[in-house]
Amino acid sequence: MLTTFVYRDGRTERVAAVDPAWLAPSSGVYVWVDLANATPEESRILTDVFHFHALAVEDALSALQYPKLETYDSFLYLVLHGIDFKKSKHGFTTHDLDFFLGRTYLVSVHDGNRRSIAHVRDHCDRNGHLLARGPVAVLHQIVDSLVDHYNPEIDALEERLDHVETEVFSSPHPTVVRKILGLKRDIAALRRVTLPQRDALGRLARREFEMIPQEYAYGFRDVYDHLVRITDEALIFQDRVTGILEAHFSNVSNRLNQVMKVLTVIATIFMPLTVLTGAFGMNVELPAFPGGPAMQFWWIVGIMVVVSLIMLWLFRRRKWM
Repeated sequence: MLTTFVYRDGRTERVAAVDPAWLAPSSGVYVWVDLANATPEESRILTDVFHFHALAVEDALSALQYPKLETYDSFLYLVLHGIDFKKSKHGFTTHDLDFFLGRTYLVSVHDGNRRSIAHVRDHCDRNGHLLARGPVAVLHQIVDSLVDHYNPEIDALEERLDHVETEVFSSPHPTVVRKILGLKRDIAALRRVTLPQRDALGRLARREFEMIPQEYAYGFRDVYDHLVRITDEALIFQDRVTGILEAHFSNVSNRLNQVMKVLTVIATIFMPLTVLTGAFGMNVELPAFPGGPAMQFWWIVGIMVVVSLIMLWLFRRRKWM
């Protein structure tokens, strides 16, 4: 879907097509074109009207690009990522948003499911003053909304961490390792996105580009600081999930040691009993215990019980069990 906003003659309106004359720096017109899951015919506006570089257009239309900021002769090409936690799939996913920023225009390209774009698009419909401040103002609003949407997703990720951590220490189960590895994968995806995204926003905050006014450089700096905190939380999450995984393996190892200790004690106790029963089970004449043939069985059982009790006492005294 192709949505075009244009600010001219003191008001913002939706239009069906872009006049190439609006793109001139001296036109006094601001344009925002939003391509949401665009068809190949709609995507041709990037080359036929805006005449963007072929490599930038190819990256914008590709399925996935990592966050970055590239400069061209008359525009900036920016790739950022939104995040989404699917509770039904227990998965943490990221989606890229591509921006082409010029002096009089902003072009956004995404898959059509971006909350940040929808929020700002609705804002433009209700309030035309946003685009009146220029395309940089629209970009800042989208980026600020995008980073704000990280908070509930980070909270959901932290809640999963707390739940798995509690499960590891209270009621460990062999399947918990699958949950831990899933968390590890999601946190790695978060770090993979936030680190380069932080660097890209840092460049906007440092005013490396003339088309970024000072007032919006301060705004991008605030967003950058917010993203730095998210990046730090991702590092903390990675340390936590590593500690949880190590604790799980340690717990499994301790349980295995306990089981092996019990089995070893049982096997050790039965070793002399096996020798005793094997000796008296041989088909040879052996010395008999007092009491006659009827008492021989009870003598053997008594000796076995005494030997077992002595060995258990010895193990307990040496703190082997």
